[in-house]
Amino acid sequence: MFFLAMTSMGPTAEAFPSPEEHAPPGARRSASVRRIASEIAIDGALEEPAWRDGVKIGELVQRLPNSGAKASERTEVTLLYDQNNLYIGVECFDSQPERVIGTLMARDATLSSDDRVEIILDTFGDQSNAFYFATNPAGALVDGLVFANGQTNNDWDAIWIVKTRRTELGWTAEFAIPFRSLSFPAGKEVWGFNLSRTIQRKFEEVRWTGSGFQTPFFQVSEAGQITGLAALEQGVGLDVRPFVAQRWIHDAASGHDVLRGKTGFDLFYNVTPSLRLSATANTDFGETEVDARQINLTRFSIFFPEKRSFFLQDAGVFNFATTGVSPPGGIPEPGAEIFPFFSRRIGLIGGAEVPIDYGVKLTGKVGRTEIGVLNVRTRDGEGVGDKDLAVARVRQNFWEQSYVGAIVTGGNPALPLSSSTIGGDMRLATSDFLGTSRNMVVNAYALKSMNEGVDDKNASYGFAAAYPNDRFAGQVIWREIQENFDPALGFVQRRNVRMLRVGGSFNPRPKNQAMGVQQMFHDVFYTRFTRLDNGLVETWNVYATLFDWHFQSGDSLHSLFDINPSYERLFEPFEISPGVVLPPGEYRFMPLRIFFSSAQKRRLQGSFGISFGSFWSGRAESVQTTLSYKMPPKFTISLTSNQTFARLPQGNFVARILGSQINYAVSPFLSFSNLIQFDNRSGNLGLQSRVRWTLDPGNDLFFIFGQGWVQEISDRGYDFRQQDSRLATKLQYTFRF
Repeated sequence: MFFLAMTSMGPTAEAFPSPEEHAPPGARRSASVRRIASEIAIDGALEEPAWRDGVKIGELVQRLPNSGAKASERTEVTLLYDQNNLYIGVECFDSQPERVIGTLMARDATLSSDDRVEIILDTFGDQSNAFYFATNPAGALVDGLVFANGQTNNDWDAIWIVKTRRTELGWTAEFAIPFRSLSFPAGKEVWGFNLSRTIQRKFEEVRWTGSGFQTPFFQVSEAGQITGLAALEQGVGLDVRPFVAQRWIHDAASGHDVLRGKTGFDLFYNVTPSLRLSATANTDFGETEVDARQINLTRFSIFFPEKRSFFLQDAGVFNFATTGVSPPGGIPEPGAEIFPFFSRRIGLIGGAEVPIDYGVKLTGKVGRTEIGVLNVRTRDGEGVGDKDLAVARVRQNFWEQSYVGAIVTGGNPALPLSSSTIGGDMRLATSDFLGTSRNMVVNAYALKSMNEGVDDKNASYGFAAAYPNDRFAGQVIWREIQENFDPALGFVQRRNVRMLRVGGSFNPRPKNQAMGVQQMFHDVFYTRFTRLDNGLVETWNVYATLFDWHFQSGDSLHSLFDINPSYERLFEPFEISPGVVLPPGEYRFMPLRIFFSSAQKRRLQGSFGISFGSFWSGRAESVQTTLSYKMPPKFTISLTSNQTFARLPQGNFVARILGSQINYAVSPFLSFSNLIQFDNRSGNLGLQSRVRWTLDPGNDLFFIFGQGWVQEISDRGYDFRQQDSRLATKLQYTFRF
């Protein structure tokens, strides 16, 4: 949590020295946390004497737009604690308080368009993993997990509270984070800590530590320290969360109604302060959001992310070295994604839900060793019988940011066959490469799938090296995926290939933001896929972004010099769209692309992108548009369109996805969301309306309505026929011991 302490100083940015203000070279910045005798009333006012008397942690320093410069507005941060809670008070002084931006207040809202305060807590002091908390002037509660020194899981929800207020001097935030919501070693009095404030109208970010351009906020290794945390109350460490759920389904074909009830529970127990046991029985995921629509215009599998809460909790421990550093913005992933464990394989077959009887998960740390073990029992579904599906993961950390690890999975969710996958991986990482305060990461892995009846060509291995820094960045990836490599509990995008990617970026920042430009991005990435069975090149492409300017206003612009020469060799016919079949052969094409995005801070915000040029054997234009309008801080509506218009000798086609998101938040604890989607490949128009009412932190009531319509051709043209209707309710209540 964050707290701002009230002082007699004005809202202008002035120096306010403190004992911890500047750390010696090579040392981590440090601040002490003061213990108080009584609880703080969380109301955003910061009026208790403890806030006035508390020691401030020291001034924040600019990261953007001028790294290391003095902040343009003053921020005061005070840390307090009692035996149950960590309190953080933040007072964000602002010389123009009427221009403070806070547009969203829903739980876990995306705060990139708003003024905000963000915090990470490295409770183990391992400089790799952390808890994340954030808020904005509207009082949104946002939390998540940081793992592997920079990767994030934003679907983790903790029990905590924050309240904010706008004042004549700016705005304040007052947080209370229960120690029972955190994992930490007993008796550890020093935690990693960092805090960031964003002043959105100025596109300014200020931080307590790690103010270099090349340092993402989630780079835990650059956090400072807070000290003095003694005699903390973690309780028994047991949370029991029973639920009652009900589903009503109206069968449009028969006109019949079906009503089903369900009860179950989730349980969370801290076996040790750093090791958590999670269990679920008669699991229900009725409150889960639907997937975003995708139309596949490639020959390979497309990826849908996990959204179910039980699998998202502590999911980072199961991540493998095949998920490395992402390429710069605008450059797609190479197209050879591998996940030895992909939790969507559990409880879902071909998009159909398979009931889960129970699941047990053990995650956490023992010393410097991270472990994750998961076993799930699924009921007979889709004709494959009851299944026990399991994964075990271990990572041994060494140095500051490196590890070696292993993984093993067992079970085949889709077939009545035995299957398992084993593998090992390694990560070498530093944020002080050759003593230059730059980042460097090297990953390597080897995997083997063992499926009944398959004895050879069933492995994958590779390595990646990345230099992910602000002015210069580079990446090399080499990967081999053999023909029969098939992790039954994992995800593989393509097989029988050897992939090489080499690329780099030059991203200068003009002095004094000339012409209002904050940073200019220039990227060139080359990717090649070679078939293992015949040694022929199957795919190569170049992504070259020669003009990509990001302005101090928050707007960005790509020019026509964004080019993508591509080569594809088909060894068999490829049906790119129903009735449009490309014959085997070689294809060369080169689309050009332009893209513009306006700043997210604007009430009316949008983006427009178009690519055009040769496409396979013909030509195509692809147009992507988004438009959103905000009525802060409660109402947001957005429209999206993604359309491809292709003209090929084999036939013409249009691939179209349209969508709209309408959100209304009564308060941070009561929100309504509506998602409408249509794609012309399935001809399906879908609606999901979702209400989440947080009665108290940890206690939630959900209402979810789903309706579908299918597009049909009639004498009148296009009609939509109603499909099944669904209504689900779920009440969950947390008992904490």
